[in-house]
Amino acid sequence: MGVVLGNIIAIYRRELQSYFVSPLAYAIASVFWFIAGLFFIMILVGPDGILPAVAALDLQGQQLGVPIPPIDVPYEFIRAFLDRMGWLLLFILPILSMGLYAEERKRGTLELLATSPITNWAVAVGKLLGVLTFFTAMVMPMLVFEAIAINGSNPPMTPTILLLGHLGLILLAAAILSLGMFISSLTDSTILSAVLTFGVILLLLLIDLIAKIVPNPVGEAIGYLSLLKHFNTLIQGIYDTSALILFASYIFLGIFLTAQSIDALRFGRN
Repeated sequence: MGVVLGNIIAIYRRELQSYFVSPLAYAIASVFWFIAGLFFIMILVGPDGILPAVAALDLQGQQLGVPIPPIDVPYEFIRAFLDRMGWLLLFILPILSMGLYAEERKRGTLELLATSPITNWAVAVGKLLGVLTFFTAMVMPMLVFEAIAINGSNPPMTPTILLLGHLGLILLAAAILSLGMFISSLTDSTILSAVLTFGVILLLLLIDLIAKIVPNPVGEAIGYLSLLKHFNTLIQGIYDTSALILFASYIFLGIFLTAQSIDALRFGRN
């Protein structure tokens, strides 16, 4: 067990170091921060943002002499912002995952990994942890800005809602990256890997729409596989064990399929 853990850590450190010295990774992070920043500003104080909308409702209530129902501004802001962030992942994460194995194939080092004493499971887990850590580092500045934005709310917002929403974001990212890693192991083309990952994840995000046109109980079973449905549950501050199990299942599935893909390559070389 100690040897396997050591191998995972070694792969993890190699992957993480490669991201922090990669110009492409910094370019992806810059685009992510720029778009996320635009979402942050527009949702909070933009023309159709939450604060102007609440101020307009309050003014209208004063003019008409009608009491306005209280609005939980911090909650609505966090929910709306994380919802936009979830859709942003659809475009950012396929680019992050496209080179996890495709680059190894292109450089000819995948065969070395496949025939090395390190198990394919250890390599897959290490690679996934590396890219997920880099993504988490990308998210942390936004979490700080969100905390500052809601710091002055009265009554104060429960930290559980903020943390549970970001846990959902990280789990969604892990599921997407895990499946993207598997797709990357199938080809030496990073562009093809990114495009296929985008298509698969888009299907899994919108599969609940397909489920609505399928008769029950098959439709219910298909709808349960929707990443978006369970992500929305978590960003609403609802702790749902089934959502955690689903995300864990997707993560395990991606790692399992990746290990099997590399095993197939190993046997093909024999």
